[in-house]
Amino acid sequence: MPSDYRVGTGFDAHALEPGVPLVLGGLSFRSDRGLAGHLDGDVIVHALIDALLGPVGLGDIGTLFPSDDPELRGVPSLKLLREAYGQVRGCGWKLANADVILIGNEPKIAPLRKEMETLLASTLDGDGTISVRATTTDRLGFTGRGEGLAAQAVVLLVRDVAA
Repeated sequence: MPSDYRVGTGFDAHALEPGVPLVLGGLSFRSDRGLAGHLDGDVIVHALIDALLGPVGLGDIGTLFPSDDPELRGVPSLKLLREAYGQVRGCGWKLANADVILIGNEPKIAPLRKEMETLLASTLDGDGTISVRATTTDRLGFTGRGEGLAAQAVVLLVRDVAA
């Protein structure tokens, strides 16, 4: 008998570059540097997309939204999250909960954490519970040196009995 639960993980990292807007969890942050990438560089959303796609066999963010697709340049990551989640739902699964952790020294996300969680949850049709946290690496590695940011996500999907 197949399981009614699936677990997925995702990871993303991008370099920080001057003059690029900083977007995390769909929100803009005041910063002189932002995350370089084909899209908006939102490591939180990108890790979440990968975590959602993997357990239902839909590949990863690059499978659905290739970085060499010129039509995707600059597209907000929340739009892709919505599209990816629509495909997950189309496969008969829905989100139970997601836990995402930003890895880096700055910015501090605590003042915007609830707004970020609410925005992510609404993008996912209000399904499940979303938790966003942050940690540093105590100055170790590229995130510790301030060269970039990374994020990890884990999700629990449940079979959608209404589908």
